[in-house]
Amino acid sequence: MAVVSARRGGRLRTWIGRDPIGYAFIGPYVLFLAGLFAYPLLLAIYISFFDYFFAAPGAEVDRPFVGLRNYAQILGDPVFQRALLNVAEFIIINVPLTVALSLVLASALNARLPFRAFFRTSYYIPYVTASVAVIGVWLWLFSGGGLLNGVFGPLAPNPSWLVNEFWAMPIIALVVTWKQLGFYVLLYLAALQNIPKELYEAAEVDGAGVVRRFMTITVPGVRPATTLVVILATIVGANLFTEPYLLTGGGGPDGASMSPVLLMYRQGIEQGHAGYAAAIGAVLAIAVMAISAVNRFVLERE
Repeated sequence: MAVVSARRGGRLRTWIGRDPIGYAFIGPYVLFLAGLFAYPLLLAIYISFFDYFFAAPGAEVDRPFVGLRNYAQILGDPVFQRALLNVAEFIIINVPLTVALSLVLASALNARLPFRAFFRTSYYIPYVTASVAVIGVWLWLFSGGGLLNGVFGPLAPNPSWLVNEFWAMPIIALVVTWKQLGFYVLLYLAALQNIPKELYEAAEVDGAGVVRRFMTITVPGVRPATTLVVILATIVGANLFTEPYLLTGGGGPDGASMSPVLLMYRQGIEQGHAGYAAAIGAVLAIAVMAISAVNRFVLERE
């Protein structure tokens, strides 16, 4: 019996770890995640199976169980389908542009150049600046009487950029790319520190040019960071809300910049249909996790 107890105790100590005090340190963060993310997510999934309607406090409201009816309705809703297509268009534009620009800028900022610290800080400022604070500048740039229309003259689109069904989502993708770029540059700068400088020196001795060294050393060397950037940029695109809400007045023109999160806001907050909005959120979460898993599998396999 003593031998069996010793074996069980050994397995328990192995499972807990040699330093169980570590669990005491991560415990508050686990509780924070459970309270701030896990509980709301589970509650939203629960609400999605009911005809849940927000009402005034104390009001008697019937909230019947409807099963998968909310999911069937959103999958057949043309507005939701358009929102998914808009987000797909956004991701197709934003993610490659984000990866290319942030990697090129990070490589340039990693080299020895004058005022390097100033440029690194400058690229990061848009990321920490509130969207509401800078949105007026972008509205001025792309409005009918704005700077770009003055530059392009008769070549400018009519109707103007942000009220044009073709240009609204690409402009939003450009704005989000500009705003998020500093964060991704920072990730690539950290990844570039792990590439041995001897590789670049050996390639230069062998006669490899700047482009050749970039494609054969830098790009493969930062592949784990590229996987992270692609996944994070995809998640940002799936949660698109602030920019279309402020730039196009809430999904216009004619739904060309509507996003699933913006539709959730309209259905759940403005119209009070919490069950319908929760179903949109559940479908969106599943889609994002699936796309992120595929991106990670493909990029890490390559």
